[in-house]
Amino acid sequence: MTPLLGLAAKSLWSRRITAGLTVFSIGVSVMLLLAVEKVRSEARESFASTISGTDLIVGARGGPVNLLLYSVFRIGEPTTNVSWRSYRMVASHPDVAWAIPISLGDSHRGFRVVGTSTGYFEHFRYGRKRSLAFETGRPFEALYEAVLGADVARTLGYAIGDEITVAHGIGEVSFVNHAEHPFRVTGILAPTATPVDRAVHVSVEAVSAIHAPWQPGGQDRPAAGTPAPPPSLTAEPHGPTPPIEAGGHDHGHETLHERVEVDAARPASSPPQDGQADYPTERGPAPTGITAFLVGMKTPVATLQMQRALNEYRDEPLLAIMPGVTLQQLWQVVGIGDRALLVIAACVVLAGLTGMVTALLTSLNERRREMAVLRSVGARPAHVFALLVLESGLLASAGAMLGVLLAWTGLRVGEPLLERRFGLFFDLTAPSGYDLAVTGVVIAAGLCAGTLPAWRAYRNSLADGLSMRI
Repeated sequence: MTPLLGLAAKSLWSRRITAGLTVFSIGVSVMLLLAVEKVRSEARESFASTISGTDLIVGARGGPVNLLLYSVFRIGEPTTNVSWRSYRMVASHPDVAWAIPISLGDSHRGFRVVGTSTGYFEHFRYGRKRSLAFETGRPFEALYEAVLGADVARTLGYAIGDEITVAHGIGEVSFVNHAEHPFRVTGILAPTATPVDRAVHVSVEAVSAIHAPWQPGGQDRPAAGTPAPPPSLTAEPHGPTPPIEAGGHDHGHETLHERVEVDAARPASSPPQDGQADYPTERGPAPTGITAFLVGMKTPVATLQMQRALNEYRDEPLLAIMPGVTLQQLWQVVGIGDRALLVIAACVVLAGLTGMVTALLTSLNERRREMAVLRSVGARPAHVFALLVLESGLLASAGAMLGVLLAWTGLRVGEPLLERRFGLFFDLTAPSGYDLAVTGVVIAAGLCAGTLPAWRAYRNSLADGLSMRI
């Protein structure tokens, strides 16, 4: 076999231009297959990591995918709001590590305005649990201060100190502008390739203040002539839940559901625990309702218990979802395109191997005398067959290794751009098991594909001799 392998290599070298083009075509097709799969897997992981480190997303009861879309991707609208009282009830729970309010409904020149707290910049994670970083500036502190996402600042040309006004609604054109309450830009976030880049972040108190005029130290009341907001957005749900009686319950075995309802019975002025969300009245009017809120729990067990308790909460129809699970459900819907790309890339590899077989078949007539000479020096028809198969295997092996090299180099060079523009983070330390499997399959397919020209050469070698007609 070793002499035949050397003979096959020398035979290919004698036809190096044709062989080189064949190797290149196979290499490009393998590169496309590997790159598409790598981008597909990283896109799925990046999609699933649009929000990471958050245990629960809580909003008004409805569909889990819809809640995920409007709270994380800023797509769509909620059916109704969540009361501020329910948010405070969850935020002050002893098993909750942190809670971040999300208030939507306004925009600035087509970009969503997100009302939140400063804890958003501390606890929100994306990608592989990366925290938000400021490209310049700082978080908002005063009532009418704003932090811009990277795309907002770049597209609209804003810098620190600029003033912006927000408008009611989410369209690029709005007839209700809050021009009397301009916001000063105090920070610009570094790019994340997530919906964070396309948002204007302000405090939830500011969102309440621009909709209901507020004076520091005064009562939160609408100005004269201002229509009252709809009751569905302001009314507290059904009054406080009666506290559970101590009798009949062993407090050492009190369930989380009971503790949630006990917390709901606390007055709205009850301060949350240290490190959890609360807002001094000097900063602005406390919201009557918010769109949703993000929750980080202290233990995984508490996450499941809290989710069940909130989904069964009787005073207000709430929905608590685990973002990772819902993201996987959403991916089943939007991931059809990437599977189609993978099929197309596999077809390109098949086309490359077909081109190799075609090149070998077309060269057989030119090589019939070569085969006859080999027979004359003692080569059997089986040796001729093995020679052609080995040539196919060498072409496929060289093409597969070239494809791995091209894919790795291309992703390494393009990694900064893909990370900055699309939020794709690649682990390129070494070829993965998938890369090795593709290489093996391509080599095996090349060997199998080489059997067709090898069989033709075998039959020709039986019929041909050293006659001059060759």
